[in-house]
Amino acid sequence: MKILIVRVSSLGDVVHNMPMVADIRRHFPSAQIDWVVEEGYTSLVRLNPHVRNIIPIALRRWRKTLFSVATRAEISAFYRALRADQYDVVFDTQGLLKTSVVMRLARLAPGGKRVGLANATEGSGYEPVSRIFHDQSIKVGLHTHAVMRARLVAADALGYTLEDAADFALQAPAQERPPWMPAQPYVVFFHGTARAAKQWPQANWIELGRALSARGLPVLLPWGSQKELQAAQALASQIPGSQVLPALPLMEAVSLVKQARLVVGLDTGLTHIAAAYCKPTIEIYCDSPRWKTEGNWSPNIINLGDTGIPPSSAAVLEAAGNFLF
Repeated sequence: MKILIVRVSSLGDVVHNMPMVADIRRHFPSAQIDWVVEEGYTSLVRLNPHVRNIIPIALRRWRKTLFSVATRAEISAFYRALRADQYDVVFDTQGLLKTSVVMRLARLAPGGKRVGLANATEGSGYEPVSRIFHDQSIKVGLHTHAVMRARLVAADALGYTLEDAADFALQAPAQERPPWMPAQPYVVFFHGTARAAKQWPQANWIELGRALSARGLPVLLPWGSQKELQAAQALASQIPGSQVLPALPLMEAVSLVKQARLVVGLDTGLTHIAAAYCKPTIEIYCDSPRWKTEGNWSPNIINLGDTGIPPSSAAVLEAAGNFLF
């Protein structure tokens, strides 16, 4: 059986789609699974040994230069790669018009089908028009966790029951230890997020960082934008022994997570990667519903806060103590 998954973005959503792949291979060990994903996330999907072939797409970049010769050549190459195989099942687990169009462009084997979501979950970006490209639309509950949503779609379409915990099956990146990585145990703060309302007060990060530093654990501060760099520098000026990291490619960020003694982060993709590896992780929710993405598959993950109810620094420090002290 040949299966194609269309889940192009974002980072956290791609991570949350991983257990669906392990489920399929558990019930169909000989299944060949391909994945269409945004070009920036191909290295992450490559860490999943159950994925046979990755088909990169560059929708974010192509939109900016849609009529250039180079972009049109890349789109043609993507189309050829997408149609190089015939698939028994094509899944669109994102539920957007753009992803359902990609689903429609893929080739089906005789008797094959295109499967997607029949409805939105609360707060999702689902677009009902995507259903016109489905052969089978699968309904999920309004408050279905992001990981379970994709798992349920695959289980319903392929006729099996979910009985096992989520298995992300992520391998460690095959690369040398980066020169910036400390030899001693360290804590990572994923303090940055694109939406201001999801941020945790800087004073809380400082209080937590000072408490960890006093216990001999340096705090590493990654960043993903100029604004986040400035925030990291401000935190580092107030947290003894902390370190602002250089700009990190995705696989170095994954290595950062994989080697950490503890990860403390907001509701962002890199925090969800830490949870997927079942690293000691504290997920902080300030302005997003915890039920949607909380790490609920491992005792190594502690989820604090909720929409409009950010946790206190004392609560986060107490949670850290469960892992460290």
